[in-house]
Amino acid sequence: MLKVGLTGGIGAGKSEVSRLLASYGAVVVDADKIAREVVEPGTPGLDAVVAAFGEGVLAADGTLDRPALGAIVFADPEKLKILNGIVHPLVGARSAELERAAPADAVVVHDVPLLTENGLAPLYDLVVVVDASPDTQLDRLVRVRGTSEADARGRMAAQATREQRLAVADLVIDNDGPLEALEPQVRKVWRELEERATPRS
Repeated sequence: MLKVGLTGGIGAGKSEVSRLLASYGAVVVDADKIAREVVEPGTPGLDAVVAAFGEGVLAADGTLDRPALGAIVFADPEKLKILNGIVHPLVGARSAELERAAPADAVVVHDVPLLTENGLAPLYDLVVVVDASPDTQLDRLVRVRGTSEADARGRMAAQATREQRLAVADLVIDNDGPLEALEPQVRKVWRELEERATPRS
């Protein structure tokens, strides 16, 4: 089994790379998706978040009100630390479970947005970074996702710098260009991952 960490700044196109790798046969463990699952209604995760931040982080239907929680934690590094302390161990445990369930010869890709920020690179056999310039990231967030420029800049500033991400990369996928330029690069990376996953005789 080859354990791969996949990361990239917000708006760099990591989700698209993750989708392509899954289509080639990678077992993708999506940290963001798991992070949503571990705070669904009725979970100990959601109970812990409410205990830490109050009933105000719940929507009327009892689900987590992400924008309300985001407004609290993105403005306060200490509160973000508290939230991460609740969610990260739960995500880690579930990710490990999914990894154990994968076939022995699988390429397991852990899609982890905050891999660099949380110093997780040593957990993987290699790290793939989806790279885009800050201008490209900002443009995608504002134009494609409809985020306000101030919010987009704030979210980008809360993440590791481009240099910090590239410093932990074993393989880099340049996603500054159009979508059609991305696929051939991802396929090339996939071939390399498959090769590394194949046991040497």
